[in-house]
Amino acid sequence: MKRKSLSILAVAGFSAALALSGCARASHDGSSSGGPGEITMWTHSAGNPGELAVYQQIIADFNASQSQYKIVQQNFPQGSYNEAITAAAAARKLPCLLDMDGPVMPNWAWAGHLQPLGLPDDLISSLLPTTVGRYKDTVYSAGYWEAALSIFARKSVLDRNSIRIPTADKPWTLDEFDVAVTRLKANGYTTPLDLGAADKGEWWSYAYSPMLQSTGGDLIDRGTMKTADGALNGPDAVKFFTWFQQAFKNGWADNAGPVGNQRFIDDKVALSYTGVWNAKDALAGVGDDLLILPPVDFGKGPKIGGGSWQWGISAGCKNADGARAYLTFSFQDKYLTAFADSQVVIPSTTAAAKASKYFSDNGALHQFAVLSQKFALARPATPGYPVISSTFEKAAKDIMSGAEVKSTLDTAVRAIDTDISSQNGYGF
Repeated sequence: MKRKSLSILAVAGFSAALALSGCARASHDGSSSGGPGEITMWTHSAGNPGELAVYQQIIADFNASQSQYKIVQQNFPQGSYNEAITAAAAARKLPCLLDMDGPVMPNWAWAGHLQPLGLPDDLISSLLPTTVGRYKDTVYSAGYWEAALSIFARKSVLDRNSIRIPTADKPWTLDEFDVAVTRLKANGYTTPLDLGAADKGEWWSYAYSPMLQSTGGDLIDRGTMKTADGALNGPDAVKFFTWFQQAFKNGWADNAGPVGNQRFIDDKVALSYTGVWNAKDALAGVGDDLLILPPVDFGKGPKIGGGSWQWGISAGCKNADGARAYLTFSFQDKYLTAFADSQVVIPSTTAAAKASKYFSDNGALHQFAVLSQKFALARPATPGYPVISSTFEKAAKDIMSGAEVKSTLDTAVRAIDTDISSQNGYGF
């Protein structure tokens, strides 16, 4: 499957365009819904027949269950969804229902394009925390599923090299991890670890900021959301990025590619830092020898990224009650399980996971549900996140390539803080 959790729509330029189209968070005067009771729903899912089939079933069931509202679905290819949303926002003709990548939601809410979600409290409380989107303590979005990261390994390789198999309750410490990759390199793996560094864009924040957070740093001071100073350039951040740079210098990892998990399947690397979207292929290629391992504890507890595609209601929706009725209907466990098994993603409720052929207690990918529950941390819920993410990517790539760690992080902090100041703190 496509790595949908990482395809963040709001790169800095798009996010800024969407925010500006709201005219300084002015009120919206309409949506693209049609006649009375008609609710237009936009998705980025064109070209994904499995996902569309689940949506079509939900919509058909909802429309048949009552006569007051009618959901009308329009699907866009993921590559053109950005342009459609930006144009609709500029014209104040957003659909009532729209999906968005979780980290971008605060920017859309701040820009005035979303209204509070308003779903029942018991529904929201039943969902994985990282599948619920909040901005300034208000819920604006919620999703059917989550993704998760892991380290893939072969049991036979770890046993042969006398490396302890970590568990969610006792993950590898950083010292153990360093010993493991050193031993694997000495015993035949030219590059023992695939960190996915050939990838680009949102992968960098999604994959590597949890390592930073596990060390004790962060992308921003989450207490205030007003500065990255001390979080992204403090001693813990310097410690993590020094290790990150050394991992490439030592030849433990490289950025040669290809993107994906193929080098692990081909046994060219021993350990692969990757996600649930590659799990089916890994199972097919490695079989019962596959281990789905927890993230490394860099000192302050393991972390993995959280927050995937979610649903929101536009500020100008004229049938908001109907949109809420549809969303409430759509969060039935049977639909969440259908998404999970169609797309190989983690259902957002425990009951839906228990019914999944992949993520149930006996499912081959159950460990991903465990890792998501124990270790997932959402990216910072600030409208400035798109700038934070692109700035982090540049700094991390420069450090990977040998740039001086502290000065590179200081430069990144200045860029992030300048953006925050220019937007009057983004409402914080």
